[in-house]
Amino acid sequence: MSFGGPQWPQQGPGQQPYGQGNGQGQGNGQGQGNGQGQEGYPGQGYPGQQAPQQNQWQQPSQPYPQAPQQPGPFPGPPVPPGPQPDGTPDWGALADASNARTRRKRRLMIGGGAVAALAVGAVVATAIVATNKSNDEAKNGGTSATGPAAPSDTTTPSPTFSSVAPLPPPNPRDYISDAKKDTAPLSAEGLFPGKKLTMSGRVYLKGATASTTNCAAVTVGGLGSALANNGCTRVLRATYVKDGVAVTVGVAVFPTEKQATQAKKQATGGIATLGGAGVADFCHATVCLRRTNAIGRYVYLTQAGFQNGRKVTSGDQAVFQTSGDLGTFAFNQIYARGKSQASAAARAPGE
Repeated sequence: MSFGGPQWPQQGPGQQPYGQGNGQGQGNGQGQGNGQGQEGYPGQGYPGQQAPQQNQWQQPSQPYPQAPQQPGPFPGPPVPPGPQPDGTPDWGALADASNARTRRKRRLMIGGGAVAALAVGAVVATAIVATNKSNDEAKNGGTSATGPAAPSDTTTPSPTFSSVAPLPPPNPRDYISDAKKDTAPLSAEGLFPGKKLTMSGRVYLKGATASTTNCAAVTVGGLGSALANNGCTRVLRATYVKDGVAVTVGVAVFPTEKQATQAKKQATGGIATLGGAGVADFCHATVCLRRTNAIGRYVYLTQAGFQNGRKVTSGDQAVFQTSGDLGTFAFNQIYARGKSQASAAARAPGE
């Protein structure tokens, strides 16, 4: 019997059309005008006809009085400021007062401008001081409140990536399929380490282990010739027991995957059980469960039965489970061997 190993936009509210607008136009003068607002622009009316405006400046009804002329070739005494005896204004005094007011306003404007210039100069000076302070901090390695300034050097080359795709990682199966690559040490204790084995919470105690280059000598039935005819170089064995059920697991080694596959197809019989180390001989002159499978250049086999010699039937699930657990363990150990060698090759591609 063969067994298999462990082999992915609402339109918003419509715009209401603009209605008729009404506006009042206020004229300059006594009249008022009414205008009809233009369609589509509410509240803006055109002003109506305006009343005629009055002239704001009127010519005096009488000409300005002239000062009396002084008789004789020499002028008389100066006329004091203020109204003259005949009620005529003192036009010279009024002109002098107007000139004085103009000069006073000019002086005030010049003085205000000077004050404003001084204020602007103070602001500019403050800004310059602040700028110089900031520059000093930058030169001395000062940092801002948010951390050091970003480097301004834009000449640093950007990272480049090769356009050539990297090689794929090595396949563990390649290393367990060819003896020229599968060069790691191989022994019974290395393949079946420790004193016990735990599979899915089930604990198996290990018995004896063995290794031989005489492949046919550790077989039952026609398995020996199938191994020998396909170039078997070694057979490694170990025995495990649990709750009165014993199983011997064997691993036969071949030079190539093709040879191992051929041996599996030709195999009849099974691996001979291995007693010792506290485990009595079993599966003699009785019915036991035999299984054979292969991976890479390895053929792994199990033979399981009751330690007391009782025949195994199809209802003895404990025997089938034990055989399955040890077959899975052998598969995992062989694959782990290939994975370890592939990882080592990936770390040292030049070797």
